Amino acid sequence: MALSSLHLGIVFVFFIYGLSFFTMGVALSLETGRSPLLTNRSALRLLAVFGILHGVHEWMEIILLQGVWLGLPFPSEISWLRVSLLTVSFIPLVAFALHTLQPFRHTPRLAIYLLAGMLAVDFFLIALNYRIDPQHIIQRADALTRYLLAVPGGILAGIALYTRSRQVGLEISQQLAARFRWAAIGMAVYGVTQIFATSTDMFPANTLNAELFLVFTGFPIQVVRASLAVLVTINLILAIQAIERHREHQLISAQQARVKALEQVQQDLVERESLRRELLRHIVIAQEEERARIARELHDETAQVLTAFTLNLAALRNILPDRVDITNLFTHLQDLSQQMSEGVYRLVHDLRPAQLDDLGLVATLQYLVDEGRKSLGLEITLKLNGAKQRLDPLVETVVFRVAQEALSNVSRHAQTNQCSLELIFESQTVVLRVSDAGVGFNVRESLSPPRGWGLAGMRERAEALSGDFHIHSAPGQGTIVEVVIPLLNIQSGDFHPRHNLLRKKDRQGVSHENHPFNVGR
Repeated sequence: MALSSLHLGIVFVFFIYGLSFFTMGVALSLETGRSPLLTNRSALRLLAVFGILHGVHEWMEIILLQGVWLGLPFPSEISWLRVSLLTVSFIPLVAFALHTLQPFRHTPRLAIYLLAGMLAVDFFLIALNYRIDPQHIIQRADALTRYLLAVPGGILAGIALYTRSRQVGLEISQQLAARFRWAAIGMAVYGVTQIFATSTDMFPANTLNAELFLVFTGFPIQVVRASLAVLVTINLILAIQAIERHREHQLISAQQARVKALEQVQQDLVERESLRRELLRHIVIAQEEERARIARELHDETAQVLTAFTLNLAALRNILPDRVDITNLFTHLQDLSQQMSEGVYRLVHDLRPAQLDDLGLVATLQYLVDEGRKSLGLEITLKLNGAKQRLDPLVETVVFRVAQEALSNVSRHAQTNQCSLELIFESQTVVLRVSDAGVGFNVRESLSPPRGWGLAGMRERAEALSGDFHIHSAPGQGTIVEVVIPLLNIQSGDFHPRHNLLRKKDRQGVSHENHPFNVGR
């Protein structure tokens, strides 16, 4: 017996009916893995389970209806399986409603008790009807499940979705709230349509049933249910899409905020770096000015005292009797005075070499090389490249201090007396390079505190003038210290060393010719 066009139409309706709910279940199950903007994950899982199970139930209805139409007998167990699947599918729908509604969300035990009570009543009435009339028990079980679970479950689920629509309208957007409202209307009406159960000799299915609906409307109740399933599914899927757009907007906003924050951090870092360099520059200036002040005080005051002391010794020696013991004592005192004068001279030049202000960087480096050969025992080679020129006083000071510290490090740590000092004048930079063939060291370890303060000081001096400081070394491969200072945009501020100590008269009127550094015995 072939299926009529009416039967094919009903099959199509059931297929769309089941496909809608099944699609809704799959879409919601996928959404449970995302951030819970649609609703909380537990509620989404319950609604997804309902959609999948109920969709499978409607597809099973297709199989059973075709068996009836074609006269193919099915075992009663298949019918019981369908009714059981119907019952099981509406359980998560009721649970979703009870879980979502505000009165029960904070009292989950009450929701569980209500659901358990509804199931208990359903099973009790099915068992009671089985004793009364076993022949029509499947139809009665179907009707009882719809009356006790499907109707209240659908209506409560509609109310829950409507409640959620008001929340998302306030929290996210009214467009998303509209999708929830339409889904709520569809789900509530869907619950009401469950009143039209299959006709059976049990009230109210014996008067208000699917057959009566078909007589009055001319089409089966499944058409309405399928339409409502499509309405619910489409609006929930559109809600998911709206949530996805909201997530994308949040992501873009978060990325923009992050970029803005990173830009602000970068700007803060640039400002801090600029402030740090300015602070370093002022520290360098302050250090050099303090060195200059101390050197000036040593030169002016201590030199005057030593000058007066030496002159008084000479005068006293001339007026005292010519005795050997007195002469030896004067000779010893004059030797001590000469040693103190030489010590002060070295100290003054270490604090602030007069050559740096009078003759410039090249002459000062030559002096440093000569002193290194005498006092440190180093064989130093000085190389000059480029057109010699006077530089900004602060630049000359920084280059000299780096060279001074680098040669001191060679003497103390390199375990060699061979080194070279190279000064390169370029159009926009000046480069100092100090190299040795000593034992070398691990740069990363030596730059970590508490070691490497001398190297850190050289780096800070270079960076104070926006320069670059580089160290190239490895164990057994010697060391190269290089500093590159830009010559453009260098402003030394108030740093103007004017203490040409050895060519000025001291403040008390003592000339350089009478300075103790030049006074003989």
